[in-house]
Formats: sequence, structure tokens, C-alpha cells
Amino acid sequence: MTTLMDKYFGPLSREYCVYFYALTILAAFTFVTSAITIAYFMITNYKKIDSMFVFNSFYVLFSAFIAYIANRLLHTMCVKSI
Repeated sequence: MTTLMDKYFGPLSREYCVYFYALTILAAFTFVTSAITIAYFMITNYKKIDSMFVFNSFYVLFSAFIAYIANRLLHTMCVKSI
């Protein structure tokens, strides 16, 4: 029973840390593309910008940045613990 539990619920090998690395890259890409898209929209449509757009833009960028930091931290913890 113990080997069954270890097989399905035990620690994974170091190769699985790549999962967090891939999520970090995806979150960084999302952050950069969101920032570029928002900046482009603000430059081309500066007369249509209202406070709700600024708030939503900040929220999108903040969420993407938090996802980047969280996944980077998880990747670092994964690599350092194994």
C-alpha cells in the first residue's frame, strides 16, 4: 500500500519543474503583449480613454504580473527543493 501511495502521491522528479518554467514564460509573454496592446490603444485612441479603461488596464497588467511572479517563485522553489 505504501508503494502505491508513493507512486501516485509522492514527490515528482526534477523534470516536472519545467511546468512552472513554461507557465512563467507564458505569463511574461501575456504581460508584455498586454502592455504593448494597451499602450498602442492609448496612443491611437487617446480621446476615448476614460477612468474605467485605465482601471481595467491596470487590473489586467497587475494580474499578468502577479501570475509571472507566482510562477517564477514556484519554479525557483521546485528547482531548489529537489
